[in-house]
Amino acid sequence: MVHIIADTTSGLTEEFVREHNIPVIPQVINIGEESYLEGVNIDIPTFMQKMKASKVLPKTSAPPPELFVEVFKTLIPTGEPIICILPSAVVSGTVRSATVALKDFPGADVRIIDTGFISGPVRTLIELAVAWSEAGESAASIQRRIYDMLPRCHLYFLVTTLKYLAMGGRIGGAAALMGSVLKVKPVLTFNNSRIDVCEKIRTQKRAVERLKSLVMEQIAQNGEGYLKVLHAGVPEQGQALADELGEKLGISDIPIMNVPPAVVIHGGPGILGVAFFEKETPLS
Repeated sequence: MVHIIADTTSGLTEEFVREHNIPVIPQVINIGEESYLEGVNIDIPTFMQKMKASKVLPKTSAPPPELFVEVFKTLIPTGEPIICILPSAVVSGTVRSATVALKDFPGADVRIIDTGFISGPVRTLIELAVAWSEAGESAASIQRRIYDMLPRCHLYFLVTTLKYLAMGGRIGGAAALMGSVLKVKPVLTFNNSRIDVCEKIRTQKRAVERLKSLVMEQIAQNGEGYLKVLHAGVPEQGQALADELGEKLGISDIPIMNVPPAVVIHGGPGILGVAFFEKETPLS
């Protein structure tokens, strides 16, 4: 069987991790003088409380290579292949840490995949990879299927303010909006490992409606759309968006996921978004 390794930015549920015995590498959360391992000694509710109370913006650090080394030491001796499905190397040092750790294990069949995404899309790819592994697919097949899916992925989201993206250095192509941020409610997208503006909308209500229409226009409606709704501290909005999209698409169980702390730090509380896959590769 192929072993799948994830990190906490994927937002996997505790139930899924336990059921499938998935090693999850924690991101490092720094709040003032205190450091935490995401999902180990700080959970989402505690993080949100600390973030709101902190006078300084929390920061993230990539997991040190030693955390990957510990997992590799356990799994590599089994002789079974390993696939690490990780967030974009442009916005996270996680891929680099895994690559450094792997140098201690020359010849091991460990494949490190830079998905080029964060959060919801990465979680979907991990869930699918686990299912494929448990069905007996080879590491080469799973790796190929993941790379085939990446061009079909979409991640759209709203933020309450651009200041967190700006302060964290993750604003990308959305920087052009800073001068007019009070006049627009941008629909943002994560594309080519950077945050860009999809559209400039005047109000929150219209921006949410645009999220819905983007899903309806682009999602594969053949069971391969794998839609997820994402939110950071706004569960009612996340549920409402999932309910409305579920009614339009005829889907009764759209997953609603909490945006992980390491992502909230850069986008801020109040994130609302959607992640899904197209049926065909979008034209460039």
